[in-house]
Amino acid sequence: MKVDEMPVEETEKDIPKDELEDGDSEAPKTLKKPRRGVYLLPNLFTTAALFSGFYSIIAAMNGNFAQASVAIFISMVLDGLDGRVARMTRTQSAFGAEYDSLADMVSFGIAPALVAFTWALAPLGKVGWIAAFIYAVGAALRLARFNTMIGSQDKRYFIGLPSPSAAAIVAGVIWAATSAGIEGSQLATIMALLVPVAGLLMVSNVKYRSFKDLNIKGRVPFVVLLIAVLVLVLIALEPALVLAAMFCAYGLWGILGIVFKQLR
Repeated sequence: MKVDEMPVEETEKDIPKDELEDGDSEAPKTLKKPRRGVYLLPNLFTTAALFSGFYSIIAAMNGNFAQASVAIFISMVLDGLDGRVARMTRTQSAFGAEYDSLADMVSFGIAPALVAFTWALAPLGKVGWIAAFIYAVGAALRLARFNTMIGSQDKRYFIGLPSPSAAAIVAGVIWAATSAGIEGSQLATIMALLVPVAGLLMVSNVKYRSFKDLNIKGRVPFVVLLIAVLVLVLIALEPALVLAAMFCAYGLWGILGIVFKQLR
């Protein structure tokens, strides 16, 4: 979702008549003054994503961890829409890119770290907040590096785990465990490993497919359509478990790719 200056609007300002030259019979001249602004539509999606991330923090503070996790997934959807809306309406801008990064830091950096800390890591003391901090700083570094590498990397791959995917791993595990009636204290040790590992993967050099080169307009084999329908049905039946499994598999896929490459 990217924002910039709106098309320049022109306003007229009359010039005092006493400033006209003697004998000048022309009507008062006008000065055109540009008005600066931002595009509304894509920024609304970014603001909604930011609100959802903020709500996730509030829900976790109130002990509603399932709602907090769902809010992070909603932020992911809105974050994916704002950029597409900006490109479709040709309203990309530097302002939009910066605003989007700040919103992502809240929704996919601070919110997952605080939700994980409140749900499972708090009883671990220093170990718990250090694990959450590693994730938060990993998200910040990931977003900063991504902004500096725009236009200079292969669009087919992300360098490092994308911050929305890392947030989905953390939120997905919390959502699935909460839905199954598992308390955070029972998974404290696992979360103390999972959360910082997700943070480190964001700043790693592991390559992850971006799927930006996926052609959804062309023809595909019929079996691909069946697989897509099956995935949608599974998500509808068990959204928490299926989404957690999908994003955990995506996080492991980059690491396994390096292992297979070395074995070959």
